[in-house]
Amino acid sequence: MFDRKIEKELKITAEEYPVITIIGPRQSGKTTLVRKFFSDHTYVNLENPELRSLAKDDPKTFMLRYQAPVIFDEIQNVPELLSWIQVFVDEKPELTGEYILTGSHQMQLREAITQSLAGRTALLTLFPFALNELGESDIQVEREHLIHNGFMPRLHDKKIRSVRFYRDYFQTYVERDVRKLMAIENQQAFELFLKLLAGRVGSEINYSSLSGQVGISSPQIKKWLGLLEASFIIFKLPPFFNNFGKRLTKSPKVYFVEVGLACYLLGIETPEQLERDPAFGGLFENMVIAEAYKSRINKGLEPRLYFYRDRHQHEIDLLYPSGSSFTPIEIKSSRTYRDEFLKGIRYFQKISDSNQPGMLIYDGDLEVNKEEALVRNFRNVW
Repeated sequence: MFDRKIEKELKITAEEYPVITIIGPRQSGKTTLVRKFFSDHTYVNLENPELRSLAKDDPKTFMLRYQAPVIFDEIQNVPELLSWIQVFVDEKPELTGEYILTGSHQMQLREAITQSLAGRTALLTLFPFALNELGESDIQVEREHLIHNGFMPRLHDKKIRSVRFYRDYFQTYVERDVRKLMAIENQQAFELFLKLLAGRVGSEINYSSLSGQVGISSPQIKKWLGLLEASFIIFKLPPFFNNFGKRLTKSPKVYFVEVGLACYLLGIETPEQLERDPAFGGLFENMVIAEAYKSRINKGLEPRLYFYRDRHQHEIDLLYPSGSSFTPIEIKSSRTYRDEFLKGIRYFQKISDSNQPGMLIYDGDLEVNKEEALVRNFRNVW
């Protein structure tokens, strides 16, 4: 069984709050994590139709039958239970770690929790495996295999073929969750939209361009993007808005939570094919930025990640929080170091009047501490 980096934060919050809510993509390992970590708790799976029906029809009887300490898996199926949990928690405010909740719909859960459990629950997010979690489990493969296979726990645990896994994942989870959150009238248009997003990983979102290609309105494109974000399929990297006297870009970039799913949507069937694909650079960047995201949320922190670009096309791939400032990070899929890779970092340091060292993340063997930046292989960063 794999150890997860979030376990340290989970242990602390379980001693602080009566309710722990863990959200994240389907198949990211939420159930495995909570059943391992809270092995003394009763486990209740609300995907079970009989249990779900009982919980909806008679929540009071249900809560009396399954008393704390208890795990309610996929709580978004019965949000009515949250009010009852509030009642039980308020009766015994001294207890901690009594109710463990998991869920896969960010928007629905956040809204329900805000109404019923504000101040009573810690909210944690679990993404698929991080690179260092795989490394500690002695899974060491080449970068094209890492990107193509992705980081889903079950795929690595059960040795499932990645193309097969993501095809089933898309059909059983993505489409089902999308239908739950919004009625998609044109399924073909939605699939085209997803494939276009996969091809634009690491690019700023152009709503009008996507609208023209998919054949739907720009407001609908924005709704679909919000839907994918709420279902943990994509995440957005917002632009940095500090005023450096330059006109800055306004649109966010889009990345996939699971880079292996992006490969599937692009029709990349083998790791060898990936290395030759023009999308490889963007997918490599997706993997690295997703790792930065995981490094923050596994500590229970807000991501606070940005990119920088001005009208003169000066760009920094990633700004990573460092105290009250940010570390400028450049990401290159190259295996060879070149000094020109640090050009953007030097420019950002100049306009921001910052002495904060930057970082170059690439796939080379040379690792060196230069005056303006650390040079690191992507495996040795987070």
